[in-house]
Amino acid sequence: MEMEKHHKLPLFETKRAKGRIIYRVFGSSIFVGICVIWFYRLSYIPKQDQDGRWAWIGLLGAELWFGFYWILTQSHRWNQVYRTTFKDRLSQRYDDGELPGVDIFVCTADPTIEPPLMVINTVLSVMAYDYPTEKLSVYLSDDGASDLTFYALLEAANFAKHWIPYCKKFQIEPRSPAAYFRSISLLPSLKDSDQARSFVTVKKLYEEMANRIEDVTKWGQLSEEDKSKHNSFSFSDWDSSNWSRGDHDTILQIIIDGKESNDRDVAGCTLPALVYLAREKRPHIHHNFKAGAMNALIRVSSKISNGEIILNVDCDMYTNNSQSIKDALCFLLDEEQGHEIAYVQFPQMFENVTKNDLYGSDLLVIREVEFNGLDGYGGPLYIGSGCFHRRDVLCGRKFGTELKKEEKKENRERESVHELEEKAKDLASIACEKNSLWGKEMGLKYGCPVEDVITGLSIQSQGWKSVYCTPSRPAFLGVAPTSLAQTLVQHKRWSEGDFQILLSKYSPAWYAYNKISLGLQLGYCCYCLWAPNCLATLYYSFIPSLYLLKATPLFPEVSSPWIIPFVYVVLAKYTYSLAEFLWSGGTLLGWWNEQRIWLYKRTTSYLFAFIDTILNLLGITKSAFVITAKVTDEDVSERFEKEIMEFGTASPMFTILAVLAMLNLYCFIGVVKEAVMGKGIARVLETMPMQILLCGVLILINLPLYQGLFLRKDKGKMPCSLTVKSVAFALFACTCFTFVY
Repeated sequence: MEMEKHHKLPLFETKRAKGRIIYRVFGSSIFVGICVIWFYRLSYIPKQDQDGRWAWIGLLGAELWFGFYWILTQSHRWNQVYRTTFKDRLSQRYDDGELPGVDIFVCTADPTIEPPLMVINTVLSVMAYDYPTEKLSVYLSDDGASDLTFYALLEAANFAKHWIPYCKKFQIEPRSPAAYFRSISLLPSLKDSDQARSFVTVKKLYEEMANRIEDVTKWGQLSEEDKSKHNSFSFSDWDSSNWSRGDHDTILQIIIDGKESNDRDVAGCTLPALVYLAREKRPHIHHNFKAGAMNALIRVSSKISNGEIILNVDCDMYTNNSQSIKDALCFLLDEEQGHEIAYVQFPQMFENVTKNDLYGSDLLVIREVEFNGLDGYGGPLYIGSGCFHRRDVLCGRKFGTELKKEEKKENRERESVHELEEKAKDLASIACEKNSLWGKEMGLKYGCPVEDVITGLSIQSQGWKSVYCTPSRPAFLGVAPTSLAQTLVQHKRWSEGDFQILLSKYSPAWYAYNKISLGLQLGYCCYCLWAPNCLATLYYSFIPSLYLLKATPLFPEVSSPWIIPFVYVVLAKYTYSLAEFLWSGGTLLGWWNEQRIWLYKRTTSYLFAFIDTILNLLGITKSAFVITAKVTDEDVSERFEKEIMEFGTASPMFTILAVLAMLNLYCFIGVVKEAVMGKGIARVLETMPMQILLCGVLILINLPLYQGLFLRKDKGKMPCSLTVKSVAFALFACTCFTFVY
């Protein structure tokens, strides 16, 4: 009776956020204020012969856009839900033999910017999950086809025989060796003397392995001695004179079969299967970036292990919570709702974010607020890492259909490792995808730099739901960009991909119409419209400031009642933004940094993303997949830890930022001069308060940029050529506007 009662208990719980009604009333008041501002702009358009007419109309357009976009963002806040899992119930309901197989995909693409040592730390962390090892299979997709990465994986396979037993015996967290040894730097913190002895032994083994990997990485090639240490495996695929990174046959080697008697750790337990894959590439055939790599892994793994659940992680995103598989299974195996859930998405978090999050890399509000809001409407986006999928759904199973019996079959005819490798190689070939449904109706979708988002949207549009899981201990931790240039390039790629989705056949505006809830549809559109935000933000960033030079007011005077909606909307919006950020775990200075990066993204990353998307649509350029570098110079790291903004290069994005900063500085100096020597301070503040406030805030937010232009002497400052260029261009623009326009 007790067992029957236990089987009826859900494996997870869903709670709706408190205060939703209060927020809706508050949000409605802001909307009323926005509508009043729109009415004011339409009612007081200057006449044809008045100065500032076109600037006024431009501000109307910008404010219409800001208001429309603010409405879209409310879809993230009106219906937030929070999930809690019950792993104890899962353990009581399923024994180890009944749990589903889990195939874990780790993807890397370039050993120079994704170091092999970092990659194998991620691999080791997922191999050490608190889960039956015979149910685990780990696949490394190496799109860089690097023998250095393969060598590092072989080293990791040997070290895993010591690392996995240590993790499970002492129940340590995290299970990335590098992260663990950083967190346990002093032996006195280990109270158990047995663990202390094991710690010394395992750490020594790790350091020896790490030194070997770093040595060959620095050298850039493997010696015959290095290869001879792993003579059970073949390096012949890299010895061919015709081999190149972009032109090679499939390289597939099963490093640990998981079933052979020698595939055991030092405690005598079975090791998880471990497979290396570098899919076939040819220079004249598009390889579809990460989506192509993932689809090759899906096909290859179906032949080798065929786990019912697939987890994919980026190579820098190690597992920080050994229980996260069980968290995901609480959703997927729930008797009442599990059959509706296609994937479980965990938040993307970073271990190297500074206290005040200098570059806004932690995406705090997105992961703590917005994704919970999307979860209330049917589930979050698939963000490409830290996501557990049902294999059959990724392979095209439609919602509401039963899984075919032959797909459930697990006990296949036993084949030797060599036979299995040869058969699986064909599944990673180019010919396997030719004239097939892969990238269309099966696997991840092709045709967009953010293939993960359109894949998730396609799954949800079939009727499937997704779930957002945020355990108290973060499930995955990655490496955030440590310079402004890396941050802006990353956001350029994201926003460009999302904008391409909006203009493609997979646009949530029409593809998902009547297939997903309206709230979720608006939530997708909010991200897909990141790039077009650049136009309104750029306009607001310099036009009101320029008109200060002519003393032309573009906002209501202090004595006008029309200033009330402007003041209310600005104060209400930013007060709530600050409260939301602090509630999410941020700091006051972190919020200020977030506002700076918000401005920088919109005026550079989104601008270039918008232009490139339009050019791509016209067939002038083609999309490219840019990998964010995971390697940082020591001096850059030191400045990052001190929260000193990193410039250092003459990027076109920095040129735009510097010109806008200098232009606002000139305009502010000009209006101060006018106030002191002309109309008087009181009169200027009376007629143009909002413009002066806007220009002043833009100057304050750009203080780190001014320091980089004029005050700093380190290598992270703005290049002198860019300083001269920006000063001259901004001065020229202000002069022309004042005397010519």
